[in-house]
Amino acid sequence: MSSTTIEKLNRFYGQFTGSDHVLIIINADPDSIASAMAVKRILWRRVTNVTISNINSITRPDNMAMIRLLDVTLIHLSKVDTHHYNKFVILDSQPDHHESFDGFQYTAIIDHHEKSGVQAPFKDIRPEYGATASIMTEYLRAAKIKPSPKLATGLFYAIKTDTANFERKATNEDMRAFQFLFKHANIHLARKIEQVDLRLDFLDDFKTAINDHVISRNKIFVHLGSIKNSDICVLIADFFMRFNLITWSVVSGIHKDKLIIVVRNDGTRKNAGTLISHKFGDFGSAGGHRSMARAEAQISMIEGQTDVNDSKKLLTWIISKFENSPKHAKKHKN
Repeated sequence: MSSTTIEKLNRFYGQFTGSDHVLIIINADPDSIASAMAVKRILWRRVTNVTISNINSITRPDNMAMIRLLDVTLIHLSKVDTHHYNKFVILDSQPDHHESFDGFQYTAIIDHHEKSGVQAPFKDIRPEYGATASIMTEYLRAAKIKPSPKLATGLFYAIKTDTANFERKATNEDMRAFQFLFKHANIHLARKIEQVDLRLDFLDDFKTAINDHVISRNKIFVHLGSIKNSDICVLIADFFMRFNLITWSVVSGIHKDKLIIVVRNDGTRKNAGTLISHKFGDFGSAGGHRSMARAEAQISMIEGQTDVNDSKKLLTWIISKFENSPKHAKKHKN
């Protein structure tokens, strides 16, 4: 283990005393949950108590399975009396990433996203890393802590998720962390978490996607109408990319006054993130990577473009953003 990691660990330890009450605040996903588990283990017996608090609603089946199978206790921030805590830690994010992170004087910030310039007594931000879980694995090793099977499984799964099985940005450090965790993780448990990505109430949306999708020049489009959970767009977009000859998958739905558009492609075409940013950036947030992207357009900003209450017209409008000649698009016939 490098002297740099040991030095960082000691500086991290130096921020806490035995009388501290620590609140870890996260936007819960596999990487942040596993990283919070690691910090809680690292601070075990070094502080009075550690609580993990999420700012978001946890609805993804795999996240819910991870929490259940790894026995992680999270308390939503709205239910936490923050006055009971004197030290605050943020993981896998930074204070200016979400308004719910505001209002705290953070003792420590550990993250793998781009640096935002926010200050704290302790910061370890490494945008070159594929996952915050990799950083936390280095801390565990520097502290000579052998992770429990559940902690190792959480960190192992987090690195798999955030690097998309090393198909996205990753470093040699991510790979070394992954190899180390492989020896301690319960691989069968990790696979179970990974495979639980569907809920029974998603069936109606899959039915809509199968019955009402439109194919145009190897691109597949579907608008799901009103959706209860935006994650369904991701699941269906990924599902359609598994079909032969499909090079683009575009799935949309209306959720909480926003038009959610999820895009996937085979990685050999135009950059999906750049395209969706150009086509939908004026209506809200839009961006992503070469093979995956997402837009969240305010309904109020697109009402002048098309009839948002008419699913067919709205889908035609979306298709027109991706096709120079939308007239070639045709509805699938069962």
